[in-house]
Amino acid sequence: MAGAGLLRDVPQLVRLTEAVVKSTRRPVTVKTRLGWDDSTINILEVAERLQDVGIQAISIHARTRSQMYKGEANWSWIAKVKENPRMHIPVFGNGDVDSPQKALEYKNRFGVDGIMIGRASIGYPWIFREIKHFFSTGELLPPPDIHERVLAARQHLSDSLAWKGEKLGVLEMRRHYAPYFRDLPNIKPYRARLVTEMEPGVLFGILDEIEEVYSNEALLV
Repeated sequence: MAGAGLLRDVPQLVRLTEAVVKSTRRPVTVKTRLGWDDSTINILEVAERLQDVGIQAISIHARTRSQMYKGEANWSWIAKVKENPRMHIPVFGNGDVDSPQKALEYKNRFGVDGIMIGRASIGYPWIFREIKHFFSTGELLPPPDIHERVLAARQHLSDSLAWKGEKLGVLEMRRHYAPYFRDLPNIKPYRARLVTEMEPGVLFGILDEIEEVYSNEALLV
């Protein structure tokens, strides 16, 4: 009954949230989904009741737990929460926002107070600055150059090693190389080396090699 499982027991969800609110002077926020499945969408009730016990904001992923990440996120339910006259806390929307254009469209279309970015930022942390820039200017920033991509990958690998240790740090980093270097032509051989090598020093060397090769050939698209 952890996480989204609590959507099947709203009274327990409310009790737990109220206990957290009462245990701290810091603002408490909640991120949740629309409901457990299509037949039990209860986000309107959940949002009201959590607000009533003192949360300061709510973020809503516009899918049910049963959907996982399949299908299209249904933001109309988020709009219903935001339009509810009883709601006075900020409402943030989450799900399927993967570009500055879509972030602005969804913010305006559904009236939310803000956008939460999830999967679109994995391997592409620059999406946040791109969205902020687009909101303020209406212009799209160019994609990160190879130096920024390699710098981010190196820092991520360093942090992974420091946090998880050498073996697990190397293994858990493997799924991130592809998004860091997406759209680079002929990157597959380098990626294959990154996801098979276990020695951190060698991995950092491969990243340096990628930066050198793609800087010299100016192959970013």
